[in-house]
Amino acid sequence: MSQFQIAVVVGSLRKDSFNRRMATAIARLAPPEFTFTQLEIGDLPLYNEDDDANQAAPVLRLKAAITSAQGLLFLTPEYNRSLPGVLKNAIDHASRPYGQSVWAGKPAGVLGVSVGAIGTAMAQQHLRNVLAYLDVPTLGQPEAFLQAKDSLFDETGNIGPDSKPFLQAWMDKYVDWVKRHTA
Repeated sequence: MSQFQIAVVVGSLRKDSFNRRMATAIARLAPPEFTFTQLEIGDLPLYNEDDDANQAAPVLRLKAAITSAQGLLFLTPEYNRSLPGVLKNAIDHASRPYGQSVWAGKPAGVLGVSVGAIGTAMAQQHLRNVLAYLDVPTLGQPEAFLQAKDSLFDETGNIGPDSKPFLQAWMDKYVDWVKRHTA
């Protein structure tokens, strides 16, 4: 049985998004005591404070999954130099009602894949600002701004050989981060 359950939040709804593919591939680099579960965020209603007293079933499901996790992994594309609305919506839902955030204290890692040369640098920075406010200890180094190139994934969906050493080192640091913050 896995000792560390990691809730994975992918900020893209596209079925074959680069970030969803990365979420699946990078989880394979973790040790066996880590289990990664991608959370559904596409069915969440738009956040409305009027609904705080009677949160929808998808919101309660999201909050329960985060509560039971020992760590978080965010994978975000970059839309218009920031994080996608669907990701911000999920973050807002799980942080409300005010004072009842399920994010606080959960160690996190942030990654992102984009076709652009700077990867998702701006989106990740904006996400880190939000996570800091929510008291989510977030791995600072190494940063990973990944450009979607043909060699990023191999033909079986694993991390390609050119990117694997860097991403294995990232995963090793992330594993240590989660262990340190859950001890």
